[in-house]
Amino acid sequence: MSHTFLTSLVFLSACTSSPLDPGAGDNQGTGTSTLAVTGGATASPHLANAHVASDFATAFSVRVELAGAPITTGTVTMTSSTGATPLAFSTTGNDAGHWVGVAAGYDEVYQLDVVSGADKVTGVIVDGPDIQVITSPTAGATIDPTMPFMATWDRAATADVARIQAGDVDGIDVPDAGTYAVSAGTLHADKDRARTNTFRLTRTNQVAPKGALPESRISVSVETEVDVVAAPCPSC
Repeated sequence: MSHTFLTSLVFLSACTSSPLDPGAGDNQGTGTSTLAVTGGATASPHLANAHVASDFATAFSVRVELAGAPITTGTVTMTSSTGATPLAFSTTGNDAGHWVGVAAGYDEVYQLDVVSGADKVTGVIVDGPDIQVITSPTAGATIDPTMPFMATWDRAATADVARIQAGDVDGIDVPDAGTYAVSAGTLHADKDRARTNTFRLTRTNQVAPKGALPESRISVSVETEVDVVAAPCPSC
């Protein structure tokens, strides 16, 4: 009797798992192989070194093309464990030509579905990175801009890529090893006064949709950041 009860519990647990649970894995989805689809989800923090899902807002931006022309009609939807977010086609600003939307929090796993007439890409799931915590430099730390410094971060699983950005320097892609030596001169410094810089770490996982054109990529990224201080640099 107890064996039957235990078996039932195991079966129920298996049946109630969701492909949108963190750790469930990616899915390349299906489609008509007629659309080029690029973009995805980026979670940005509300506060320094955010470390829980509610500390973020997740922005969606997806470009969909047919024969090189943007698709402007149909439906583009991002779905997570929290629910579905319909995206809207934008014609303004940096979002022009993209389907965009935003959702509260960071759910880590997101599914993209695109349908425009007979053309579609559906069921594409990206199991995104877990939320990282920057352990060095610490918030408010003063750094000599003429010297290299070590960046370190904690994460549960390795992402496909990590990107480091400090000050006004363009970001660089690095392995998600949890540590990276940042070159001297990376921080923006003034000659006669201290200057605040934002140190930002972005980790990304991505999937090539099976039912889209070969150049297609869907990604999920999560950002964390801390403000540090570049010491005055008379020689800079």
